[in-house]
Formats: sequence, C-alpha cells, structure tokens
Amino acid sequence: MKRSYCVSLTNYQRLETREVMVGTIGIGGTNPIRVQSMTTTDTMDTEATVNQAIRMIEAGCEIVRITAPSKKEAENLANIKAELRKRGYTTPLVADIHFTPNAAEIAAKIVEKVRINPGNYADKKKFENIEYTDLTYNEELERIRESFMPLVEICKTHGTAMRIGTNHGSLSDRILSRYGDTPLGMVESAMEFLRICRDLNYHNIVLSMKASNTLVVVQAYRLLVHQMMQENMNYPLHLGVTEAGDGEDGRIKSAVGIGTLLEDGLGDTIRVSLTEEPEFEIPVAQELIARYKNRTKKSKIAAITNYAITPFEYNKRKTTSVLNVGGTNVPRVVADFSLKEKITPASFFALGYQYSVPLDKWHITDSACDYVFLGDKIIDFEVPGTLGIIYNYKIWLQQYAKFNTYPFLTIKEYLSDEKKHDKLNFVYVTLPELTSSFIELLKKDETVVLLIDTYAEHGMAEQRKLFNDLILHDCKTPVIIGRAYGNLTPEQVQLHASTDMGALLVDGLGDGVFIAAENCGSDKMINDTAFGILQATRTRISKTEYISCPSCGRTLFDLQETTAKIRAVTSHLKGLKIGIMGCIVNGPGEMADADYGYVGTGVGKITLYKEKEVVKRNVPENEAVDELIQLIKKHGDWVDVI
Repeated sequence: MKRSYCVSLTNYQRLETREVMVGTIGIGGTNPIRVQSMTTTDTMDTEATVNQAIRMIEAGCEIVRITAPSKKEAENLANIKAELRKRGYTTPLVADIHFTPNAAEIAAKIVEKVRINPGNYADKKKFENIEYTDLTYNEELERIRESFMPLVEICKTHGTAMRIGTNHGSLSDRILSRYGDTPLGMVESAMEFLRICRDLNYHNIVLSMKASNTLVVVQAYRLLVHQMMQENMNYPLHLGVTEAGDGEDGRIKSAVGIGTLLEDGLGDTIRVSLTEEPEFEIPVAQELIARYKNRTKKSKIAAITNYAITPFEYNKRKTTSVLNVGGTNVPRVVADFSLKEKITPASFFALGYQYSVPLDKWHITDSACDYVFLGDKIIDFEVPGTLGIIYNYKIWLQQYAKFNTYPFLTIKEYLSDEKKHDKLNFVYVTLPELTSSFIELLKKDETVVLLIDTYAEHGMAEQRKLFNDLILHDCKTPVIIGRAYGNLTPEQVQLHASTDMGALLVDGLGDGVFIAAENCGSDKMINDTAFGILQATRTRISKTEYISCPSCGRTLFDLQETTAKIRAVTSHLKGLKIGIMGCIVNGPGEMADADYGYVGTGVGKITLYKEKEVVKRNVPENEAVDELIQLIKKHGDWVDVI
C-alpha cells in the first residue's frame, strides 16, 4: 500500500522493530514499551541530579536522560553515574546533546546512550534561505559525515546506543531551504544521519520526530516509518510531543500525539513532556501504554483495502452543513446529562453557561458546549438560544414544538414513518449497522447528523473504518464522534478520550465530539476535556495555547513558576499561542509556531520574540512578563478582561 506506515489499520499489532540495548534495557523487538523522562537539575550539581533521578526511577522511569550542553557537564556524567551505582541504581543514563559534538563524544564513553539533534549537531540556525544545487547539497552531507563519524565510531567501540532525535523547532537552515518546514523535512533530517550510521555498520539506534503541534508529530512519525519501509529499515521509535505544557492541557496534548501513534502499533519507548517535576510525567506515560498490554490482536473489524485518507497530511473530510454542524463549521461539543438525577439552570454552569438570577441572563463562555443530550430527562426552564437540547426520539415527539430541541434516533426509528425534525436529526450508528443501503439513504437526507459509537476493544480503528466507508461511498453526512467511558479517574478519561478521538480528528475526521462518561469525574472536567481535545488537534480554538518546555539542566529560569505567571495574565487571550522556553535550543524554531516567545538566554535574562524574530534581548527576568504584555499590546493582540 502506497500509504502504508503500520502493520494494520484495523487489527492492533505493534510494528516489529529491531532490538536496541541501552545498558540492560531493551527497546524495540519483543520488549514492552519503555517509559523514560529527563532531569531538570543543573548537571554540574551531582547530588541534586542523583536525587531527582532516584525519584524518577522509583516512580517507574526506566531510562533517565540528563542534559550535557558542554564538555564539563558531559564529564560530570561519570560522577552522576558512579553515585547512582553506589546507591544501588543501575538504570541506564542518556546524555542529551545539542550543538556540541565534543560533548557527545565524551558522554558516549560514559553513559549508555546519547541523544543528538540532527538540526544542530553539525549545523547552525540563522533562518537563512540557502540555494543548493545537488552538488553543493551533497558537499554539505559530506561535511556532516566528517563531523558525525567520530561519534559513531565511539558508540560502536563502547556499545553505546544513540537516539537521532529530530525536533520540528530546530530544523537546520539547510533542511528548511531544501524541504521547507514540513514533516518531510523532519524525516529527511534524521534519515541523513541514519544513512551515515548504516554505511558505518552501526545500528544501535532509536529515532524520534518531536513537535509541539500534534498534527506535525503524527504525520512525521508516520512518514518516517513509511520511509524506513522503503529503505528496508526497522529502527525503534521514541515517541513524544515536545513543549506540551502542564496540567490537563499538557496531558491531553500528549495523549493526542502519542496515543494516536500507539493506536496504530507505533512506538517502543515514550516520554511525556510536562512543565512539571519529571516524576509526575511517569504515571501519565504508564497510563497511556497500559491500554495496549493486553489488547486483542485479532480484531473482528474488516480490513481496510482501499484507504481513502492520506495519513501524511491533514485534509478535513468534506461534509454538508446541517444547521451549525459540518461544512465549514468548527467541530461541535455535545455534553451528556442523560444520567443526571436533577437538572437545574445551575447544572449548566459546568458546561460554560452561567445564569444570573438578578439579571435573568445567561453568560456564555468560550468553552460553552453546543448541545446537551438529555435522553429521557425533561427540563422545565428556558436555556440560552445558542444551546441545542437533544432528547431520545420518543420524548422529543412530545417536546418538538419547543425551541432548539432535536431528536436522537436509532436507525430503526429513523427508518420509521413517524415525524422527524425538518432541519436536524441525530442518528445513532455503529460500524456494523452502516450498510450500503443505509448510506444511500443518508446521501439523500440533508437533515441527518450521525452520532457514532463503538463497542470494539480497538474502537478507534472501528470508527476510522466507518469514516473510510462513508468517504468511499461519497457520503458527506456530518459525524459526531461518540465514546462512552465508565468508572475511570479524571486523568484516565482525559487520556483515553484524547487518544480515541484525537486519533480521528488529526486526520480530519469528525464534526464534533460526545464524551459519555459515567462515574469519571465532574461535568466541568468532561466538558473541558472535550474542548481540550479540539484545541490539541487544532480543530477548534477556545483558549490561549502555551507551548511550554518541560525544563532541563539548560533551563535558565523556573519554568513552572514563570509559566504560571504568564498564564495568569494572558489566559483570556483566546487563540493566541505563547511559547515559553527555558533555553535557546528549541526557542527560535518553536517561536515560528508561536505568536510570541519568552526564552531564557542568560541567567536572569529573557529574550522576547514575535514569531521567530527577536524583538528584545536580555530583558531582566523581573521585568520580562510586563514587557511581554507590552509586546502583545503593541501588535494589537491584547484584549482587556471584561
């Protein structure tokens, strides 16, 4: 299949990769998916780094990464490793390298693995557009080979593993000039280094394709696997979404990017990058991979033989517009109140609708859901005119005269001769019910919105098959993605729903989401999760987005405290993307994806960016947040809090 990137689109099966040993830990092959993280301490502070590494290990971290920005930090890895071994910890260590090949060469003789970034290992980034002929480009590749070969030979001699880790935010000017700021450019950046390793008969390699944009993450990893298939390679994959942020946003964004790939059997080790203490990343990673430990490999879902979706680029499925669903409308959020014992106006506060008794008015927030499914529950008060109420069909037949009420029908009810809504009917369907004859009926009825569900263990794949069947039949009926969960913790439902729904949305599938969660947490949390998934897939923006790195030993300020300070004064700026970077490694590149950037460039010094352009250098840290606000105001993106 020309679009192949996984073993099967319908049967869960991990992609078979070669085993790479990192010390005593195997990655790939038949090994379980490994969990790793990175220290945030100063690498020269041996005691602090060792203590933090131990907290990570005891939380379940199987591989510990430590930054080595220069020769002295690389050399101190020996002291850190010795102290950990002295205390009885044998967990493999990884040196994280940017810009300094000599530090990598030192570290490779000490630790079990080195991570290099092909964007800055042998290149400099000045955002220059360079014209290359094939000859001059090949000369550049030869220059890289000469710079990279010594490290490869050291790794071969010492049995050291290597991660070739591409970052979307730090692609070299050379790659950007030839391939553009694209997933293909990310893949080629890694493949250039990988081909050198292959020529030198060195194969102890893991690959990664990280970005803060979940669509770029998914497309780049898929394209990487596709390219490896073309070149008869099968190196293991390290998955991650970089600069994911903190709190629920960081977890949802990580689950969308990492979970989408795990669903297709991709990934041999993962790191969840949160702007929090590294030991807090471990349970999130463990929860993401727990769903696949016993997942059935033999599915009842029919194989997809004609894949109508291009997995390496985003294309929104074309649908008709049914009222405010489908077409060019943003994806809609449907909330579930069908199981609530009592529903009052106050119940809707959790869904973004705040009723003022003295003013007799509703205030509608940016995260107000579009529809509420009440099932058989009838309310006796007026709701905002922007909110649609969905009743089970038999109840709706009694309520249809009321404003903004719509029916929820089974296929049998839809096929009956009884009254329907003249503008919008929600029809519940699962893949086994989606027959060719039913699809032909849908094509003739522009009042239907499908609300799809699944009972399959590999539910995302079943729903993807449903979408694929609709596309192949040229059926443009809008679809709300529905998933049901029960008895999960709030974090579990966030991660599961973000994986299940995000994996479809990143491929342009779905005109809305409906999370039915019983005994999984508050109504507000579920509603916020729905909007968070749409935000993370960049299909509907309802709040400020923070592209915030997880911190490491290179970080030049307190990232958690600074992120909280910036969030406190900018969280009302809907749709704005603000990058908060602890150092310069990914700063300039990630600024290209952010509207504004706040980057540590010296102790107590901040450089501010407008997109990828430096606006103000070396701002004192105690003045930098106020200067950021002034910068946003200067460019007309500031609004006052009402």
